Amino acid sequence: MLNKRNFLTGTLAAGMATGAAAAALAQAAAPANGLNPDRKIPHGMMKTTRMFKYPKGYGNGLAVAPEGLWIAQQKLSGDGAKRYGLPEPDDLREAAWLMDWNGKLLKTVMTNCRNCSGMAYGDGFVWMMANQAPQGCFQVDMNSKEISHRQIPLALPGQDGGGSHGAQWHNGKLWIAALRPKLLLRVDPKTWVPEVAISTYTSPDKPRTHDMTIDDKGDIWLVLGNDSKNYKEGKPGLVRYDGKTGQIAATYDFLPGSCDPHGLEFHNGTLISCDAGIHPGWPNGDSPHAGWVFKIEPA
Repeated sequence: MLNKRNFLTGTLAAGMATGAAAAALAQAAAPANGLNPDRKIPHGMMKTTRMFKYPKGYGNGLAVAPEGLWIAQQKLSGDGAKRYGLPEPDDLREAAWLMDWNGKLLKTVMTNCRNCSGMAYGDGFVWMMANQAPQGCFQVDMNSKEISHRQIPLALPGQDGGGSHGAQWHNGKLWIAALRPKLLLRVDPKTWVPEVAISTYTSPDKPRTHDMTIDDKGDIWLVLGNDSKNYKEGKPGLVRYDGKTGQIAATYDFLPGSCDPHGLEFHNGTLISCDAGIHPGWPNGDSPHAGWVFKIEPA
């Protein structure tokens, strides 16, 4: 259960982020209340530069490690496979691929995650986020041994914790982009107690969220997306939160023709992402950048 300190911390962070999101939508905040003074949210443009391709399949999650970059494999099965016209996988397990920064495969860890849509690496484990039953977070060691499988916290009674589109390991804590409660949750990985909750930012033209990361200043970045039917209609974006206050610090759009961001990481001063090659509502493989890891930089 949440103790009083953790509950108040999470409630405060969620309140700040919710107010900031409303401010961003209007491009001017409500009357000053101490937490969200009148202001306009800065807006910028981003471009993408392809780096290397990950192994054949769909990659939908990133995590930086000392040796290189972890990439989470996403497989579609059951109704998901039917929806995209894909054959049922022979093996439902999903891989975590460790690659160096030149695109060389260094290691493969197999996990029981399903429809993996985000991952983190920390404390010697990969933390794989499922977006399909049985949902939850799969903690797996470097020998493909499952250490734990736990549901995202704050589930309704009698329900699982829902899916996730992202995760991040930061200062010994696990951040989860939780879809059902629409929160960025900081969770203690040992006790599984949620400590901080920040409302995920969305806007009428970008109601979808994907992966998150934290930069070297402690600011939080989240991938956004619009409802679209194909790559040409896609309008991905980013939102950056002030890591100290939870307020929205800036929003960003991408130049036309950019890669389609799903995973997100921060490495050596640069945002890194991956194009999953599969996107809700799009024809399979519609993005010309499918299968690529790429940099995100100011345009």
